[in-house]
Amino acid sequence: MSYDIAVWEGDRPADDAAAGRCFRDLYDQYMGTNEKAPPTREIVAFVAALLQRWPDLSEDEEDLSPWSADPLIGEARGPLIYFPMRYSMAEEASDYAAQVATAMGLTCFDPQEMRLRP
Repeated sequence: MSYDIAVWEGDRPADDAAAGRCFRDLYDQYMGTNEKAPPTREIVAFVAALLQRWPDLSEDEEDLSPWSADPLIGEARGPLIYFPMRYSMAEEASDYAAQVATAMGLTCFDPQEMRLRP
């Protein structure tokens, strides 16, 4: 079982409902197509910050990484990354991802609960 989170560039939506619409639009545009848009510099920097704390699965010799995708950057398309993490580490890892996203001026969204983070 995994837990997913979405992070994207752009102005923070006014509320959870607006964030849900924004996420669906971005998902349809970037994830719901066969074209693979390269991740933006901001998303690459966000992923790099996450990987400073926990490595990609292929580099995780001690089974400490929360990520469920390898490489993590492979889940990014254009200004959006929508990525899974192990459910057992979801609280800690999603809190950290939300903090990093906020510090970088990115929007963090929980699609399971349809709410903005933090």
